[in-house]
Amino acid sequence: MNPSQTALTDALVAARRGNRTLDATPWLDALETADQAYEVQDAVAAALGWFGSAAVPGTWKSGGGSRNATLTHAPLPPAGVRPSPADFSDLVFHTPGIEAEIALRLGQDVTPAQAAKLDHGNAASVVDAMAVSVEIVDARWQDLPSTPALLRLADSQVHGALVVGEWKPYAALDWSLQRCETKVGDADLVVRTGTHPLADPTWLLPIWLRHLTRNGHTVPAGTVVTTGSWVGVLPCRRGDQVMAEFPGVGAVRLSV
Repeated sequence: MNPSQTALTDALVAARRGNRTLDATPWLDALETADQAYEVQDAVAAALGWFGSAAVPGTWKSGGGSRNATLTHAPLPPAGVRPSPADFSDLVFHTPGIEAEIALRLGQDVTPAQAAKLDHGNAASVVDAMAVSVEIVDARWQDLPSTPALLRLADSQVHGALVVGEWKPYAALDWSLQRCETKVGDADLVVRTGTHPLADPTWLLPIWLRHLTRNGHTVPAGTVVTTGSWVGVLPCRRGDQVMAEFPGVGAVRLSV
């Protein structure tokens, strides 16, 4: 890493250890490419000891705003990944938001050679299960709307925590008809149908798996990826009770 990346890594590590946020202004020119942001991701994780000796972390987030967008990826620290129902009152959040998603689980190891051959039509063949998930998004940046995308990416793509529901065998669904119901605290129920930004959660699998295998590692069976929000980001507050249900797939509950 170059000196700017090293300094940014140190700042993000200190922010996480101190449960505080950073002014992005001094860091606006710290990163020039997504590869540099991913190097900072990895360095922060190593400094905080999130994944031990694992070559490939076990849980990830991946996605983008459309099929034409550049998808981004981040490994998720295990301490914040919990089964439903989950209580996150022990964690510190700054400006949390809720994303209702579908998580997918690999049913087999995927080698770099296999990942290179996957396409959007056959990638679901490596998945054995799906579950409802809710990500609490949260940032180490004080003014997230004005923070550049590369700084967000370096900060684990502004991940806070993740709750995962009961796994069920994967089945190809008509995702355009899939309903998503999300309730946050006292706010009105949010209902969406067919609003996955990529139209199909499995569409990202080839891109995500090629990212994970880019350094020659095999992705083990059981690795999980959560695949993007059906509701955008819904604001939440400390103490809110959250429910997300995808009828026919499952539901999760959590306390922020």
